[in-house]
Amino acid sequence: MWGFMLALALAIGFVAGLRSLTAPAAVSWAAALGWIDLAGTRLHWMGSRVAVAVFSFLALLELVADKLPRTPNRTTPGPLLSRMVLGGLAGAALAIAGHQFPALGAVLGGVGAVIGAFAGYQARYHLVNRLKLKDVTVAVAEDLITIVLAYLIVRSS
Repeated sequence: MWGFMLALALAIGFVAGLRSLTAPAAVSWAAALGWIDLAGTRLHWMGSRVAVAVFSFLALLELVADKLPRTPNRTTPGPLLSRMVLGGLAGAALAIAGHQFPALGAVLGGVGAVIGAFAGYQARYHLVNRLKLKDVTVAVAEDLITIVLAYLIVRSS
């Protein structure tokens, strides 16, 4: 069981690498809906209405901002670090919910974020440049994949 929960921590980190705020938003919703139990832990606040509202709002803003031409590349230091932190937060929450070490979940979430950021960047770059697809089309498809993946991960935990 521990391996499965830690794999989910890595996977939710991957989601953060694709869209940094989708991962904590999904975990927050999962906690609020009772799919995961963070009660009595240091991350209990993630299941609060305020956390759900804030993470959801910011995740929606990110979906829009991702399509703007001035949005920095996800693999540059600032955006990559924020993905690692948010992936680590989401990974720690899933580890806690699975009665695992939160630090290990955080590390795996951060590692997953790095993998997701570079994999997502490469996939998007190659789909746009080699297949001559419009960037916005690939970006919207990536949004949908990210949301579905986040849902499947938190629903599995």
